[in-house]
Amino acid sequence: MYPVELTIPMSKDLTDFGFESLSSDAAVIDALDKAEGTTLLVVNSVCGCAAANARPGAKMAIQNDKSPSKCYTVFAGVDKGATEKAREYLLPYPPSSPAIALFKEGKLVHMLERHHIEGRSAQMIAENLVGAFNEFC
Repeated sequence: MYPVELTIPMSKDLTDFGFESLSSDAAVIDALDKAEGTTLLVVNSVCGCAAANARPGAKMAIQNDKSPSKCYTVFAGVDKGATEKAREYLLPYPPSSPAIALFKEGKLVHMLERHHIEGRSAQMIAENLVGAFNEFC
């Protein structure tokens, strides 16, 4: 587990942009169990590919004309219970940090795992997400 103080700026990178932080398993259940419309979930991380690619790509993507109704984030290595619960909603995909998932009416419809994020630019991540938003939002 990482010290919360270390990860506050990394969390704020998304929460200052309108993502709601889910820090408990109950918050994840409340957000994802009764989800209506479309929901974007970012599994945040301290790694470089989260900072350079995942977070900037997600922020760029939600500026698209079609974007998710709600945007949430959990922080792997910080919010253990929330992250574990969120990963249940991401099955059958294995745990991945970072990861970005799109849900429609509570069903997982698009997933970017770490191997889809690592080594790709934020613009590429955004373009991938925009394609999903245009299809599902």
